[in-house]
Amino acid sequence: MQKIGVGIIGSGFMGLTYSEVVARHATDCRLVAITGGKRANQLAADYEVAAEVSVEALLARDDIHAVVLATPDLDRLNLTRMAAAAGKHVLAEKPMAPTVAECDQMISACAAAKVNLAVVKTERFRKITQKAKELIDDGTLGPLHMLRTVSAFPLPLAKQLFEERTWMADPRGGGLFMGMASHNTDFLRWLTGRNAVKVFAQATTYSDIPGPPLSVMAQIVFEDNIMAQMWITGELPKPSLPSSEVRFQVFGRDAMLDLENFEYLDVGKGENWERIYTPERFDYLKEPKSPIRLYPHIGVIQEFIASIQEQRPPRIGGAEGRAAVEICEACLISAKTGQAVTLPF
Repeated sequence: MQKIGVGIIGSGFMGLTYSEVVARHATDCRLVAITGGKRANQLAADYEVAAEVSVEALLARDDIHAVVLATPDLDRLNLTRMAAAAGKHVLAEKPMAPTVAECDQMISACAAAKVNLAVVKTERFRKITQKAKELIDDGTLGPLHMLRTVSAFPLPLAKQLFEERTWMADPRGGGLFMGMASHNTDFLRWLTGRNAVKVFAQATTYSDIPGPPLSVMAQIVFEDNIMAQMWITGELPKPSLPSSEVRFQVFGRDAMLDLENFEYLDVGKGENWERIYTPERFDYLKEPKSPIRLYPHIGVIQEFIASIQEQRPPRIGGAEGRAAVEICEACLISAKTGQAVTLPF
C-alpha cells in the first residue's frame, strides 16, 4: 500500500511534535515538507525534507496527500479551505477553531472536496485515559451520575506561554482557555458517551494578561441528566494546585475513579481506593521527543492515516472537534450573558 505523504504547516512546538511522529514513529506515512513559522527552515533541515516557501507551494506538491495544521487556531479555517481546495486531507490541531461557525465552514469545505477532516484529540489515545474509559464501559462504575474536571496552571507559567506564543492574546482566537478546555470538554463527552445539552459558566481574567478569559468555571449538563463541573485557570499562585494539570473525577452509582493524566488512576469502590495505573513520567517542555510524550500523538496520526488508506471517515472528525468547541464557546456566551446556554446551537 502506498505511503501517505504528509506536509506539516507550522513549525512551533506542535510542528516539531508531528514532524517527529510522522518521520520517526508512525507507519504507512512519510514526512515530505514543512512550511510556516520562523523555525520551518531549520525544522525541515533537521528531518531532511523540503522547506517550502509558502503554504501554497506545499499544497501544490503532488507527493503530499495530507497536511497537519500545527498552527494557531485562528488560522485554521483559511488553511483548511486552502488544503481542501487542493485535494489534501486535513488533520487540525485542537481546538479545531475558535468558534462553532468556523468549525462548520471547515466541515463543509472538506465535505465538498471529498477529503477527510480529522481533529487532534490526544486524550483519547493515552494509556491511562483508555484504561479509565474501559472501566466505565465495562460497568465497573455503574451508570454515571457526576463528573468533575480541572486543568490549572500557576500564573508565572501562563505568562511564559503568552510570551512564547503571542498569538494566544489575539481576541480572534480561543486563547489559553480553549487550548486547555478543548481537551477537557472532549474527554467529558468521550467518557460519558453523551452530548452536552446545557452550560452555565462564569469567566474572567484576574491578571493583566490580555486576550480571552483565563479563568472559567462551568456547570455542564449532559444527556441522561449527567452533571459535570469544569474549572480551567492559568492564574493560580505558586506552587499551584497538586495533581491538577489535567484531572478528571467520575462518580457512578457503584464506584468512582480519580485520574490525573500524568500521575495516577485510582478507583474507589466499597470501603477502599485502589491504584489501578501509574503512567511513566516525562518533562513535557524539556523532553518534546520523549516516546512517552509522543505515544498519544502517534495514535492520532495512525488513525488519521488509516482513515485515508481505508477510504473511510476519521473516527475523530469534524463533528467531534466541533462538539468540543461548542461547549467551550457556550461557556463564554453564558459568562457574557449571565444565562444558561442550551446546546446544540
